[in-house]
Amino acid sequence: MVDLIRGIDPDHVRSNLDRVRDEIAATGRDLADVEILAAVKYVPPEELDALAAGGVRLAGENRAQELERKATAHPELTWDFIGHLQSRKVRQVLPLVRWIHSVASDSALRELARHGTSQTEVLVEVNVADEEGKSGVAPVDLSDFLERVPCRVVGLMTMPPLARQAEDSRRWFATLAELAAAHGLRELSMGTSQDYRVAVEEGATILRLGSVLFR
Repeated sequence: MVDLIRGIDPDHVRSNLDRVRDEIAATGRDLADVEILAAVKYVPPEELDALAAGGVRLAGENRAQELERKATAHPELTWDFIGHLQSRKVRQVLPLVRWIHSVASDSALRELARHGTSQTEVLVEVNVADEEGKSGVAPVDLSDFLERVPCRVVGLMTMPPLARQAEDSRRWFATLAELAAAHGLRELSMGTSQDYRVAVEEGATILRLGSVLFR
């Protein structure tokens, strides 16, 4: 069981955000083109004030029930859903978020058709390495899947295979960027605390960061 993150210091958060932004700028990317999303799966609701005080503006939650709890208590933050999307949770998640990052199943598409609006925007999750048993649309199936999404797709998301070094993820980030470009999609949700520098170099527009912001 993973321990919840407690005792978050706003000054540390602010310093960590500044350091990440400096690293983004060092790649030559425009800071305005790369959003920093705080992944708060292991951050209890009572610690979110400290994140906001430290400069966090965009948060992402993996679980629908926790998203509802946290987003309701902290409407000052913009919320995205970044976890595995169960189709039965689509109705619950949609009113709470700017974007869902993890649309990847036909059952989710059916629920988006039922409960989405003309303003609903999502990202499609891609299983870039075709890992067996892992969520995400296979690259070969992406074109057909995109045609069936009943709302506006703004980009793609991926979690690359587990890697010992950040550099090992570069090929998968590059693959996602190529797929997005081929389909005219701007947003690339990729890169976590372990590999975000490489993700930025390969075109990430949303970094999903946890420990690198909180510790």
